[in-house]
Amino acid sequence: MKSAFLAVLATLTVIAFTPVLAAEEPPACPLHAAHSKAEAELDRRGDQVMGLDHARTTHHFRIEPDGGIIQIDTNDAADDESRQAIRTHLFEIAGAFSCGDFSAPFAIHQRVMPGVPVLIEKKEAVRYRYEETERGAQVRIVTQDPGAVAAIHEFLRAQIGDHRTGDQLP
Repeated sequence: MKSAFLAVLATLTVIAFTPVLAAEEPPACPLHAAHSKAEAELDRRGDQVMGLDHARTTHHFRIEPDGGIIQIDTNDAADDESRQAIRTHLFEIAGAFSCGDFSAPFAIHQRVMPGVPVLIEKKEAVRYRYEETERGAQVRIVTQDPGAVAAIHEFLRAQIGDHRTGDQLP
């Protein structure tokens, strides 16, 4: 019994004086580091192409039954510079997308976004309405064509994922 007690006491002593490994910072995961770098690159390209600072603005991509909405707002209501940059960018996007020009998303994402080939093919069936909001602007994308609706939803889902907006995915 005494030897069992001494064995437990010895084990507890070793544990008490052993550094706690869980408190140390785990080594960086190479996949996480690569993902973080890819996200930073996407943000950098987005800032350059859109002409606005992603850290001073908030993007939302909403899926609607007849299409969807791309909305960008300033984080600070007094940030007139960002509000104007948002309005300029989304006005230009509405015009470009109406003509089947999706070069801006390609430049940001470095790939043809899902849904874009169908949106180009069906450009006559889709309307892109630019609207100003209190803190920025939005582009309302509307169509009655079921194939175009599906393409809009694919495009917006990809945007939600790439831009990490947390918007609802129906």
